[in-house]
Amino acid sequence: MSAAPFDPVRAMADARHEFGEHGGVNMSIEASTTFTVMDARTMPEIFQGHAGPDQGGCYLYGRHFNPTVYALGRSLAAMEGTQAAYPCASGLAAIACTLMQLCEPGDHIVAANTIYGGTFALLNDFFPARTGVTATFVDITDADAVEAAMTERTTVVFAESVSNPTLKVTNLPAIARIAHARGAALVVDNTFSPLMISPANHGADVVVHSLTKYINGASDIIAGVICGSKEFVSGLMDLKLGSLMLMGPTMDPQTAFAISMRLPHLPLRVKEHARRAQIFADRLSERGLPVEYPGLESSAQRERLAALSNPGYGFGGMLTLDLGTTERAFSFMEYLQNKEGFGYMAVSLGYFDTLMSCSASSTSSEMSEDAMREAGILPGLVRVSIGFTGEIEQRWDQFERGLKSVGMIG
Repeated sequence: MSAAPFDPVRAMADARHEFGEHGGVNMSIEASTTFTVMDARTMPEIFQGHAGPDQGGCYLYGRHFNPTVYALGRSLAAMEGTQAAYPCASGLAAIACTLMQLCEPGDHIVAANTIYGGTFALLNDFFPARTGVTATFVDITDADAVEAAMTERTTVVFAESVSNPTLKVTNLPAIARIAHARGAALVVDNTFSPLMISPANHGADVVVHSLTKYINGASDIIAGVICGSKEFVSGLMDLKLGSLMLMGPTMDPQTAFAISMRLPHLPLRVKEHARRAQIFADRLSERGLPVEYPGLESSAQRERLAALSNPGYGFGGMLTLDLGTTERAFSFMEYLQNKEGFGYMAVSLGYFDTLMSCSASSTSSEMSEDAMREAGILPGLVRVSIGFTGEIEQRWDQFERGLKSVGMIG
């Protein structure tokens, strides 16, 4: 008998056993920056790594572990199907600390050529200049290209489950096999597809998120998380060699509490984002417009995403529309925001209102023109994070008038 499919929502619910200090249904916020011990001999045990949150319930200092942040980490580990997780100050902090933990000077990373611009800058510019770690960027959907880029010093293959902004879907099992055959770790940014895809169940060694986006959902908190094995997460907090501990991108416990309160309705939000994005994408496709959405029957990504997805969460809340030129893209977004009150021209995603950006001029602008061309990021490509405010027919009418305003439809 085959095993039941992984259910991230049930896993989170089963893991939710945190109570407030006085029996409250919500966990308490532990605001202390430092923690006492009852026996002086416990302190050296903590410093030597022989005691900790899972080893005697011992805490040391807020930059090391905090009980509220630790509890959020357990929920997120359950959601991702990993042994452990620890939240941190931002998504980019999660990526940087993960890669710093896995790489040594002179090591090499094979990375997708379509990734968030900040991640691209970290790998293409910052790491080579500051750490001696280099990266080769390839089409992550081409397994042969990934394999050809591997070297003796490759320690990490880095990909996004669903790429930013082109919405290409990584064949995670195939890429995992290539990475593991060469002794490399597969690190996956799952920001675009929480609940939809569980990368660890398809071979990923480490899964990172920008919690700022869908998981938090209100565009009011900057945060990230690293999910992986107990050994890896403990290593991040090593007092001598732990990148999270020593670089210090600590999550505040108030932030951890706020995010934990939004996890129970994450499934509802993910489903509604996806439902509305599918309707918009279908209508754009029916009009013959250059839309990309993994849920379209015509999309080259649909079959792969369907094979990787946990059932019931749709194909995501992101779509792209190529307006042809930067000027037309700007005019389209300005009309929708300023004339129709349809969403906002803003970076980020996963907000309850629609957010729009021209990727080549914003979130991918760290890339060179050649790099953007190779990645398929066109000058007029508008990335749309579909929100769920307003009635859908009202929102579609606004969007349609926006298309008419720039001559995309008659």
